[in-house]
Amino acid sequence: MAMDAERRQAELIGQFSAQAAALSSAPQLAALVLEATSHPALFAFSELLALPALTKLAGTQYASSLDLLRLFAYGTLKDYKSNSGSLPALLPDQVRKLKQLSVLTLAESTKVLPYDQLMQELDVSNVRELEDFLINECMYSGIVRGKLDQLRRCFEVQFASGRDLTPDQLNNMIDTLSDWLGTSDSLLHQIQEKIKWADTMSEVNKKHQKEFEDRVEEAKKSIKKLNNLSRQTSTYGGMTTFSLNLEE
Repeated sequence: MAMDAERRQAELIGQFSAQAAALSSAPQLAALVLEATSHPALFAFSELLALPALTKLAGTQYASSLDLLRLFAYGTLKDYKSNSGSLPALLPDQVRKLKQLSVLTLAESTKVLPYDQLMQELDVSNVRELEDFLINECMYSGIVRGKLDQLRRCFEVQFASGRDLTPDQLNNMIDTLSDWLGTSDSLLHQIQEKIKWADTMSEVNKKHQKEFEDRVEEAKKSIKKLNNLSRQTSTYGGMTTFSLNLEE
């Protein structure tokens, strides 16, 4: 199911990207932003935000549409309320989408979301309305999976789709991965050194084993030679006797 959702996201991003590349006027691009941010199945916007075509909105009377797209990529409903004076008014579909994105943002930091916090962030007035939204608009849409705990008045998140990474988050991730790569390289070098040491010790042990086996063989030969030399013949009363001196 997750793979299907990711594939659907990629398809939608491809479609909107192709449409944006074919548009030349700011009003058309602003209308495209409205369509993308209202689409019920699209939850990733940073790739659209990076399209060269959308830079045509900057410096025009439609520049706020670009700011709105940025908000849908990284922000929440609470952020919109704080900046609503400089942003376009939201359609009902956009409000629902921004609420869904707000749930995803909250789920990034904790897996137990109190109802009181959710109602405040989503501008919901009662528990029934909140639970209906979580079930119908979040869980049924596949962006989150979890359990509604009415006794503890919280939503326990089991899975949540990831949101777009902000430039700062992306840089932090790159730094983290770079540190991990450096640590991995160092660990790999240590492992290789230990393997070399083990191989060397194995060769030394084989050499010592060979030397020991050779010395044992030489000792066996020496004992056999000594036994042959110590075998003496004595004759008593016409009888021949052999004296054999065995050494261990």
